[in-house]
Amino acid sequence: MQDSPMMIHYVADPTASTRFYAEALGVPVLYETPNFTMLALGPGMRLGLWRAAEVAPAAGGKPGVGEVCVALADATALGALHDRLIAQGAAVIQPPTEMGFGLAFTVLDPDGHRLRPYVPAAR
Repeated sequence: MQDSPMMIHYVADPTASTRFYAEALGVPVLYETPNFTMLALGPGMRLGLWRAAEVAPAAGGKPGVGEVCVALADATALGALHDRLIAQGAAVIQPPTEMGFGLAFTVLDPDGHRLRPYVPAAR
């Protein structure tokens, strides 16, 4: 494999989706065209945002059946990101909640894809 793995979300507006992820997570944009953007989510993982109307072959389905999970260092970082996403107008579908894998919350991006920041539980 020559490059890092990449997950792709099909989106209505790559510019709006890029702004959401870049501002929310503070991640760099690696590549950007009017129909496709690639962001670095961290070591070894990239997120592609592809204009749904341009995907070939055409893709069906709806957003929200998967999620991007981002591990954070501690509850303070999680709370700060939660507050920043609310200030950006993100739809919170799960407030910070203690779960089996750690403390997490879930928001929707502009296309309804899930973003779940979390703090891993102590092992």
